[in-house]
Amino acid sequence: MKLLNELSQKSMPTEHRPSDGDVTIPAAGVQMASGGVPGTGAAQPPTESLGRVLPEATLARMTQYLRALNIMRANGALRTSSGVLASESGVNPAILRKDLSLLGSYGTRGVGYVVTELTEHISKAMGLLQHWRVIIVGAGNLGRALSGYGGFRSRGFEVVALLDSAPDVVGTTVGDLEVQDIAELDEVLKATNANIAVLSVPGVAAQGLCDTLVARGVRSILSFAPVVLQVPSGVNLRKVDLATELQILAYHAQSLDPGGTIGGLGGA
Repeated sequence: MKLLNELSQKSMPTEHRPSDGDVTIPAAGVQMASGGVPGTGAAQPPTESLGRVLPEATLARMTQYLRALNIMRANGALRTSSGVLASESGVNPAILRKDLSLLGSYGTRGVGYVVTELTEHISKAMGLLQHWRVIIVGAGNLGRALSGYGGFRSRGFEVVALLDSAPDVVGTTVGDLEVQDIAELDEVLKATNANIAVLSVPGVAAQGLCDTLVARGVRSILSFAPVVLQVPSGVNLRKVDLATELQILAYHAQSLDPGGTIGGLGGA
């Protein structure tokens, strides 16, 4: 009841039902915050298996290595070299070897890497051997699409709940999930033991919902809202802004097409 009273005092449209006053001005394309300074990428918790902090750029490349290794494993490969893995990951071999050296020495000169072993080491360093339970707040088009993405489960992320505030959405079924009322957030968190939350809501609702999640003990949040969110120390926040990514792509595209012919694919 206390949560319901809190939420009733806030404007909480979800992604499928934006507020008339919600002006979506894209923020930075990707934001990483830990504490109240968005976009700094600072204060990352040390990787548990390493006792050190992996640089943000290295973390991003590790996900590429892991994807390439999973494909190799699916194709039956037992070993790989730094050159092959670098090529499949789209990076320079020297950078790959430097990145992997942060995990320890798992390769053998002249022999390469055992695919299953390296996959396990990277997964452990990134915390992917744990069971991550994800709730998605906002059951609009984006939230529904995210809840049905099969790649989450195969990478260790289980979507355990989908929540919304709209009466015509609450109670509907999306895949194996029934959309639950955001007013029942306390009960959902307790029942699911969720440890990651995804915000797929418009900007006007995002900060209030972020604050509510943090107050309920959620310490890892992925936001698709087109605003910069503030979080206290000890909370990890990542932000994805698809509109900003398209704007950046448009900037680079114009340099490839100084004559302004992009879009004229239909011919004269």
